[in-house]
Amino acid sequence: MPHTPYDGRTARTVAPSALPLAAYRAAIALDEPVARPTPSSAASAGELDASVRAALNLLSTDPAVPRLGLRADTLRDLADADAATARRVLRALLTVRPPGPLPADAHDAVDTVLDLERRLRPAVPVDGLPTIAEEFPHTAHRSAEHMTLWRGDITTLAADAIVNAANSALLGCFQPLHPCVDNAIHSAAGPRLRDDCHTVVTLQGASEPTGTAKITRGHHLPAAHVLHTVGPVIHGRPAPSDAEALACAYRACLDLAAEVGTIRTLAFCSVSTGVFGYPKPEAARVALRTVSDWLTAHPGRLDRVVLNVFEADDEAVYRRALGETSTV
Repeated sequence: MPHTPYDGRTARTVAPSALPLAAYRAAIALDEPVARPTPSSAASAGELDASVRAALNLLSTDPAVPRLGLRADTLRDLADADAATARRVLRALLTVRPPGPLPADAHDAVDTVLDLERRLRPAVPVDGLPTIAEEFPHTAHRSAEHMTLWRGDITTLAADAIVNAANSALLGCFQPLHPCVDNAIHSAAGPRLRDDCHTVVTLQGASEPTGTAKITRGHHLPAAHVLHTVGPVIHGRPAPSDAEALACAYRACLDLAAEVGTIRTLAFCSVSTGVFGYPKPEAARVALRTVSDWLTAHPGRLDRVVLNVFEADDEAVYRRALGETSTV
């Protein structure tokens, strides 16, 4: 899955995160369970369609509607369109709207839609996936028995935490229906995720530096938490400093996950690849080495770390990297 387009303004230096977890943990209720609608029955596609239409009607007065080039009456008309169109319009509207309260009663309606989508989308248990040690028995990577290579949609992983490749604003992607992992995660989690990120950035008083991470709850994701990290942006070939910045992003996520006692399983997307420009073969080697070294240095802290890829060519890159290490 590609990543959020980058505006070119984030510094490519490795800097300590300005805001420690203790300074924002309570502000985003990190340790409180996510409140979800109580299901009255098994989720159905028909119930989802009706809920999407109800949510669009309630959102017709939202100030973000003109950002899609629509009027309130047009949005209500689209609510009565076919189910697929109505869902795309709802997703696009939630993508372009800034952090902040939804119109009256719309929060519950949107939560109902996202909860139904989560229940209709099969979740993938992390502990049922094969380890790298099982798939690549001759790998030279230490701690391979606690690592997994998996191709699929990271928003379906039932891990304790997943990693989002964020930009420095930390608020997600604002391009409607853009196929980046940032957009996918925010769309599945819902607008409360953007609100949490806004709270964190506001408390920090600055954008997120490269090579650091923040954590929020996962809201409507199967994952309980989301770690947001900013990787380096590459123009041309990566320098040693770029490799260190990428390694710092991975370590920052691992270190932060270790601060939250309930996190035992963690899934990474491919940080900094795609439009961020980091060549995939080099990025895979950095990810494998950094995760393996961290797990070895912190025995028993995490049960499983998943290296998630979305496309077949990304999986092939990792498999080649693991094949290279298997002969070392």
